Amino acid sequence: MQPPKPTEAELEILNVLWMRGPCTVRDVHEEIGLNKNAQYTTVLKTMQIMAEKHLLRRDERQRAHVYAANKPREWTQKQIAGDLLQRAFGNSARSLLMGALSARKASKDELNSIRQLLDEYEKEPK
Repeated sequence: MQPPKPTEAELEILNVLWMRGPCTVRDVHEEIGLNKNAQYTTVLKTMQIMAEKHLLRRDERQRAHVYAANKPREWTQKQIAGDLLQRAFGNSARSLLMGALSARKASKDELNSIRQLLDEYEKEPK
């Protein structure tokens, strides 16, 4: 079963777990608290729901449960991009890329990386 696409709050938690690796709720709460005011109980409940939705795995062997992302960042980003591509850009990869580039100026390094990715993509067998 494929997990659902995460909400904005769930993505915030996933970003902490992708960055730090498996964590307790307290660890995640402290990390999120560096940037905004977040209630511990809200983070706890959200992470419990995420485990039910199979967005997170929960290790219950220790007193403080340890949570980990169920899927890697790249997999989740691919799912979100595919959904956005279909819903907002009419399945046009060109429109999606132009929308992203017009939303924020890309650095020279980012543009060079995009060019390299496109060159590699063209070489892939269809």
